Amino acid sequence: MSVSTIGRYEVESELTQGGMGVIFLARDPYIQRQVVIKVLMYSRMLDEVYREFFQREAELIAALEHPAIVPVYDFGWHGQQPYIVMRYMSEGSLDDRLKQGELKLTEAAHILKRVSEALDAAHARNIIHRDVKPSNILFDSTGEAFLSDFGIAKSKTIVDDDGEWLVGTPAYMSPEQVKGENVDARSDVYALGVVLYRLLAGQLPFSSDSTTALINAHVDMPVPDVRLVKANIPAVWQEVVAKAMAKDPNDRYATAGDFARDVNEVVNGKWFLRKL
Repeated sequence: MSVSTIGRYEVESELTQGGMGVIFLARDPYIQRQVVIKVLMYSRMLDEVYREFFQREAELIAALEHPAIVPVYDFGWHGQQPYIVMRYMSEGSLDDRLKQGELKLTEAAHILKRVSEALDAAHARNIIHRDVKPSNILFDSTGEAFLSDFGIAKSKTIVDDDGEWLVGTPAYMSPEQVKGENVDARSDVYALGVVLYRLLAGQLPFSSDSTTALINAHVDMPVPDVRLVKANIPAVWQEVVAKAMAKDPNDRYATAGDFARDVNEVVNGKWFLRKL
């Protein structure tokens, strides 16, 4: 997809393409700042559901106005294709950082705290993200973390090996999400648990070339002990991961904030004081 302008915005380059849209780096000539523009793919325009969900993403984020959520600046139409204009996160994603090496635990704890604050704000308005993962955690020019991509809340779908429609990213999906049940805030907590596992172990808890096998592992397989991958990790981390990734939502942290609190208390040594 090659364009020179989208609305008033001057396109500088195409950054990436996803399941729903094309992402461009552009410049706002009015105030001379770089922005990111997400344009719904033309092929998706044929489906009214995608058009409605794309616009809903812009409305949801604009309504949230949270300091840890990537802000929306504008919404418009490029011909028949809707687009969303957002802040440019110049330092990439958590996924990019993990590919470069491990993070310090203090840095990981701060990132999870920021993301948890964003999720708690969304959950307070009955908005479930449903696609929390490292590629949706972005960093601005100061290195601060932001949660992005609320489009999955009702739009992004994948198909498993049996042709069944799913919503989410298989490696991070909660058991109830896999089973197509109604999800609440605790489903996003599960995904945060998977993110923590990856931060600690340097790999995902479950992996498979088969989408069906991967999602079934989230339903049926016990949470792997992170110490089997990294033997020097204190046992307390497995307690936190196991609680966040409990199969039954009732056994998980009730909120993302509760999860982030325990992560930070472990890092700061306060967990053991609380256990005394």
